[in-house]
Amino acid sequence: MIKSMTGYGHGEAVAKGKKASAEIRSVNSRFLELTIRLPKELAHREGDVKEIVQQKLDRGKINLTVNLDSEIEHRSALVINKDAVKHYYKLLNDLKKSVNLKEEITIDHLLKFSEIIQPEEKQIEEEFDWNLCEKAIIKALDNLIKMRENEGNELAKDLIKRINNIEKNILKIEKISRKRIPIERNNLRAKVKKLLEDKDKIDEQRLELEIIFLAEKLDITEECVRIKSHKKYFIDTMKSTEPSGRKLNFLVQEIHREVNTIGAKSNDASISQLTIEIKEELEKIREQLQNIE
Repeated sequence: MIKSMTGYGHGEAVAKGKKASAEIRSVNSRFLELTIRLPKELAHREGDVKEIVQQKLDRGKINLTVNLDSEIEHRSALVINKDAVKHYYKLLNDLKKSVNLKEEITIDHLLKFSEIIQPEEKQIEEEFDWNLCEKAIIKALDNLIKMRENEGNELAKDLIKRINNIEKNILKIEKISRKRIPIERNNLRAKVKKLLEDKDKIDEQRLELEIIFLAEKLDITEECVRIKSHKKYFIDTMKSTEPSGRKLNFLVQEIHREVNTIGAKSNDASISQLTIEIKEELEKIREQLQNIE
């Protein structure tokens, strides 16, 4: 299955009055390029985000934005430091006894000491925020991948149509070539006969090379066989679960090379026209492959 590199995904996660949302956009790129925007308090988690993305995507220019909002007014959770309360209460009692004070120790006296009430450990809150954002990121990635797969399916239909058109033209070329072989052989005999008219001027070695060259030029069987083999591998690669963009590009280059050889060997206008049509299809395929992972 081939995947497009273009897509969009959105994901959300909500818990305990907080909502994390992630948006991810992807466009074409030869490599995996990541631009990540995280909430300020989670900026140090960028490495973790990259690892998550790299596990799911292989190519594309990726822009990922993560936001963290609270549905209620955000206030740091506070806790009572019981050990500090006991310590300061004892300290105040000792002070009271040492100066013979009759005033009772109240909560107001204890609240003078800032250590009595402290924020809850930030590490616990940060871990909660990260887990929430991680869920949102994974959902956004899954939605992006689904969209890329859907677009990839549409691209696959077009690619299969074009690669099949190429094979049809190759079959036409083979048919034309078989019909032309007798004609080309007669032309070859005529050239050899002309060379043999003046035996004094004949270079036997040159004559032998000329015959071999002309005979090879008649045969495009190997090129046609290789193109059909590349076409089969092209289809098989599209069905693979692995990223296939680079392999498909390589196969297109190989088919183009074989078509050039056919064009160079052929001395027939119909075959030349068919090779031009094949090259046009290859160019359109190459354009489509720029968007495949």
